[in-house]
Amino acid sequence: MIEDFIQYDFIRNATFVGLMIGFLAPLLGVFIVVRRQALIADALSHITLAGIAASLLVSKQVPAFKMLNPVYLGMAFSVTGSVLIERLRREYKHYQELAIPIILSVGIGLSVIFISLANGFNTDLFNYLFGSIIAVDASDVWMVLGILIVVTTAIILFYKELFLLSFDEDQAQVAGIRSKSIQFLFMVMVALVIAASMRIVGILLVSSLITLPVAASIRIAKGFKQTIFISILFGEASVIAGLFTAYYFDLAPGGTIVLFAALILLLVIIWKKYRYAFRSVEGKK
Repeated sequence: MIEDFIQYDFIRNATFVGLMIGFLAPLLGVFIVVRRQALIADALSHITLAGIAASLLVSKQVPAFKMLNPVYLGMAFSVTGSVLIERLRREYKHYQELAIPIILSVGIGLSVIFISLANGFNTDLFNYLFGSIIAVDASDVWMVLGILIVVTTAIILFYKELFLLSFDEDQAQVAGIRSKSIQFLFMVMVALVIAASMRIVGILLVSSLITLPVAASIRIAKGFKQTIFISILFGEASVIAGLFTAYYFDLAPGGTIVLFAALILLLVIIWKKYRYAFRSVEGKK
């Protein structure tokens, strides 16, 4: 694959995008998991699918739209969905978790309608669902790079605010943090990362890359920053191993990346369990 990496543009593009997504997804995933909002990625991924399906439908009806990258309309739908989730959370103050399944249901409904109008699945839509190495082009690399710069900069600038909001939103408000603005910014970042991830991981599997590395990291990390670092390490390892496997066995990269992330989680759980058992035995001696 190293020789092909040098020779073929699409492999380089897929690798670069995969590495950037392997960094971004766990980075935001730590804040999402701490907030106990792991399902938000599923909701936004389904609303993104609706945007992709709508874009493919419009491009079939209007030839001028064939040059438009479906990812952009998917991003618009995803950002809109994130804004609606925040609005619904304020409407249902005592049942804020309802906002996520509402948007998820709307996303599924719109997706089914747009796919039906487009006369079912096609190759392009299948690639967006489960990821594809050959579908990634240079424009995707620059788009994801732009999102990487924006999200990383925002995390650095607003780390303290995001940290406090993740653990105690009420205390953050008392401390004078503009919670609504920060929450909105965070939701938009999550929406952009999910939309950008679909080329490699696929819409239906992107939530796994956001949550699985974090789930493995929190088993062994000793602090919040360490959790972020280890999550990114696990995310990158999953992406690299998944891309290599997908390339050599001609598989959808989304599935292989997620399976490696799950394998890492399983190994961490087993290692943690046997380490605890070993220490217990040593303590009795």
